[in-house]
Amino acid sequence: MKTLLKRSALLLALPISILANFSLPASADSTAGIILSTKCQGGYNINIWQNYTNGELLYRATNPNGNLSLGKGTSQATEGVRVYKFRNGIYEYWVWDGTLDNPQSGTLEVYKNKRILMKQACRKS
Repeated sequence: MKTLLKRSALLLALPISILANFSLPASADSTAGIILSTKCQGGYNINIWQNYTNGELLYRATNPNGNLSLGKGTSQATEGVRVYKFRNGIYEYWVWDGTLDNPQSGTLEVYKNKRILMKQACRKS
């Protein structure tokens, strides 16, 4: 009976640990705190972090095509909604923290050479 319980517990714990390992959000390190976490259409999970020491904004994204980590972001309030902007070469990533209609939603926009390449609706998580 004891062996059966141990085996059942192991079989239950294994899928949970695997699921937890793959579902964790991208993270910075202990020198930064998360200020925005969103789940967007297309499987994009976006986290915006702020460095405790120097205030630098960090972008961490996971999606089915891979992960992206950027630093040196900017933040500005536009029409009552905060937008975080990050650059990677000719690409810009804009993360809108809410909309005028719904503060729990947002948008991920990706620009290439200042032309919009992608726009995805997001929900705060």
